[in-house]
Amino acid sequence: MMKVEIWSDVMCPFCYIGKRRFEEALAGFEGKEQIEIEWKSFQLNPDLKTNPNISINQYLADIKGWTLDHAEQMNDHVTQMAAQAGLTYNFSKSVVANSFNAHRLAHLAKKHGLGDAAEEALFRAYFTEGRNIDDTETLIEMGTAIGLNAEEIKQMLESDTYADEVKHDIAEAQYLGVRGVPFFVMNRKYAVSGAQEVAVFKDTLAKAFTGWQEENPKPAFDTIEGESCSPDGDCK
Repeated sequence: MMKVEIWSDVMCPFCYIGKRRFEEALAGFEGKEQIEIEWKSFQLNPDLKTNPNISINQYLADIKGWTLDHAEQMNDHVTQMAAQAGLTYNFSKSVVANSFNAHRLAHLAKKHGLGDAAEEALFRAYFTEGRNIDDTETLIEMGTAIGLNAEEIKQMLESDTYADEVKHDIAEAQYLGVRGVPFFVMNRKYAVSGAQEVAVFKDTLAKAFTGWQEENPKPAFDTIEGESCSPDGDCK
C-alpha cells in the first residue's frame, strides 16, 4: 500500500475543505485500492483555553487584532469555500476549544482502524454541529457513534494515553518543515500544502503512485498451471 500521511488540526477550516478535495481526487483515482491514509496530529494553537462562552469570531478578533466585523467577513468567505466543497460551516455555533483531547481520540480510533471516521466526525462536530470537542461526554458520544468502546474512551480521557503520540506527530511535522495545515505527504516523496484544488491532488497522487509502483513492482512468476479453485468458487 502507498501511504498518504495527512497532518491537520480539527479546528482548521481549510483542513476539512482539503479533506473533501483530496477525497474527490482519490475517488476517481485508478489505484485508490492501494492507497493507505494515515491522519497525523497538529495543533495550530496548543495553548488555547477552551471557552464555550466566547464566539469564534470574537476569539479570532482578539488573538489576531482584527475588528469583529473583519473576523466575521473572513469566516463568511471560508464558509463560501466550504459550501463549494459540499460542506456546511456554522461559525456562529462553533465552540472555542483546545483540540488536544480530540487528537487523542483520533489516535485511539486509528488503533481500531477508524482514523478517517474519527476525523470526519470531529470536523463535522466543530464546524457544522457546534459541539465542544474538548468535552468528555461529547467525545465519548462521538467515539461510540463511530464504533469505539465508551469505557475505553473514558479511560483514555482520564489518563494521558496517546498524549505522547500527539506530541510525536507535532514534532515530526516540525522536523519535516511543516508550517501550516493541511499538509499531505505522499509516499514520503511528494507533498501538498494547503487545501489545493482537486486537480493538484490528482496530479500529485499520480506522480507519487507511479514512483511507488516502480519501487514496488508486482512479482512475475513462470507458472505451471494445474487443477485449482478461483475466489469465485470455480474449481477446475
